[in-house]
Amino acid sequence: MSLAEDTSAENGSTVPPTGGRSFGLTESAAKRITALLEQEENGETKFMRVSVEGGGCSGFQYDFGFDDEMKEDDHTFISHGVKVVVDDMSLDLLNGGELDYVNELLGAYFQVTNPNASSSCGCGTSFSI
Repeated sequence: MSLAEDTSAENGSTVPPTGGRSFGLTESAAKRITALLEQEENGETKFMRVSVEGGGCSGFQYDFGFDDEMKEDDHTFISHGVKVVVDDMSLDLLNGGELDYVNELLGAYFQVTNPNASSSCGCGTSFSI
């Protein structure tokens, strides 16, 4: 398990975990995660888990959820005071990416900016490498 320490509450930057891989989140995503955790039962012990699964219209799809159990291959990233966990295989596909929360006229949703994706679907929840 790798740990990235929150090195700057102002800009949310994190120290990359062992192996030089990284994953970040915007202040907007951190605020939304915090608000959602406040509504969760036992939210103070939970964290956001971001993973990649096979499927979707482009081959892979993002999965977001709350969890309270760390696994052996998990990597932890802390930014803006919020803990996000990514498993090792998903981190290979998300390396250098960033989780954002977008609130626009058509709706509000979590979105991943993924520099490893060669294409994505129109809804932004699936991608290909």
